[in-house]
Amino acid sequence: MANEELKDLDLKELEAHLSEQEGLRRDKLSALQKEGKDPFQVYKVQRTHTSQGIRDHYEELQETTVTIAGRLMSKRGQGKVIFADLYDRDGKIQLFVKLDQVGEEALKFFKTLDLGDWLSVTGIPFTTKTGELSVKVSGYELISKSVKPLPDKWHGLKDPDLRYRRREVDIIANPDVKDTFIKRSRILSGIRRYLDQRGYLEVETPILSPIAGGAAARPFITHHNTLDIDMYLRIATELYLKRCIVAGFEKVYDMGKNFRNEGIDYKHNPEFTMIELYEAFADYHDMMDLVEDLISSVALEVTGSMVIDYQGTQIDLTPPWRRVSMQELVKEHAGVDFSLLSSDEEAHKLIAEHHLEGELKKNLKEYTKGEILNLMFEKYAEKKLIQPTLVMDYPVEISPLTKGKRGNPELTERFEGFINASEICNAYSELNDPIVQRQRFEQQSRERDLGDDEAYVIDEDFMSALETGMPPTGGLGIGVDRIIMFLTDAASIRDVILFPTMKALPTDK
Repeated sequence: MANEELKDLDLKELEAHLSEQEGLRRDKLSALQKEGKDPFQVYKVQRTHTSQGIRDHYEELQETTVTIAGRLMSKRGQGKVIFADLYDRDGKIQLFVKLDQVGEEALKFFKTLDLGDWLSVTGIPFTTKTGELSVKVSGYELISKSVKPLPDKWHGLKDPDLRYRRREVDIIANPDVKDTFIKRSRILSGIRRYLDQRGYLEVETPILSPIAGGAAARPFITHHNTLDIDMYLRIATELYLKRCIVAGFEKVYDMGKNFRNEGIDYKHNPEFTMIELYEAFADYHDMMDLVEDLISSVALEVTGSMVIDYQGTQIDLTPPWRRVSMQELVKEHAGVDFSLLSSDEEAHKLIAEHHLEGELKKNLKEYTKGEILNLMFEKYAEKKLIQPTLVMDYPVEISPLTKGKRGNPELTERFEGFINASEICNAYSELNDPIVQRQRFEQQSRERDLGDDEAYVIDEDFMSALETGMPPTGGLGIGVDRIIMFLTDAASIRDVILFPTMKALPTDK
């Protein structure tokens, strides 16, 4: 059935058509197996070249027999000559299948092959009159049968839900999607290489923990049967990495999955990739220098430039990035100077003045001046941070693991990085005073008792490590998926995660 006819089918008719096609393919497979030609009994292919390998060494391969392997994606012609496109990991190469080269039986069988079938092909590379790299086929073998038809590009693969659920088909049909995940791999390698070359040691911290610590987030809870205890998928690696600093590893990082039992949108997936790093004898200024240089260097390596186009907006990642305090940004975008406020009560008045009652998550009287500063930053300033910006000096109330700012005990030496109004990193001059840290944790416990289920809990193992002694330390956490979004021009985090979390499909009863 031609594509033009397929376009006129409604969804139910299309599903019926595809089901019919699957039945025909299964019949072909059954016939082959009865003839002793089961493609699933092929165990290995002695491939000599990929499509790119032939391109790279074309001059020396002329008149040389090569063996390639890949997926059949198109066929053209019905007479004594058939042209076909074979795709391997590097891309497409054209096949030239001619009667006098392969014989009548092989040509006839080739015509029965289905799009999506896997082949190994032997032949001689050549270039057509139109300049297309091809292989003049002398022999081929069906090495795996595609019993499920590939959806037409015009239909299913434009449906985001289907694309994410059947990512393997999405990649088969859309080379741009495959390129995104190749870039993702290069970005991850680039980050590791950058840190390894600067003396950082990659370590692995637990994914299962008896306490969900290191961040303000809702965890996933499971149960260990043998120990008969509840355990949590990690929401952050921070507390374990700081214990590594206590142990004497002066530069460490962990890049891997974190899990947070929260909402799903274009910037959030319950399972996501983070990198956290810690450096002894450093502070948050050192972390500012590092994050600018790391991200801009990886961008240059992967894209060839520190200036990227993201969803129609040009973003310049070239250091130095703007560094500005949260108070300055609120003054700039909301017209309120928090440095002039002397009490929580003065800050409370701002809520009514700016009609922010709908933003409150608890009773107004429970809010401190610092919390209202952060609320106004999120309401008025955050969405304006398009070019890379490091927002400094967060209120102490929302930064329980951070050292106080030198000269201002109401603030901390913490910054977050923003690009295109999205947070991409969080960093501190790490709090290493165990007395103050316990006081901060106890305050968080009170917040939890008041109903804040994202408040920190006390991790006594971490406290014991801190009491053993941790040197002055700078720490940094980067949301890797969001960096990949920017460097691949992806509109959604689901576009850069191979298999994003999806709602279960309803089942027929």
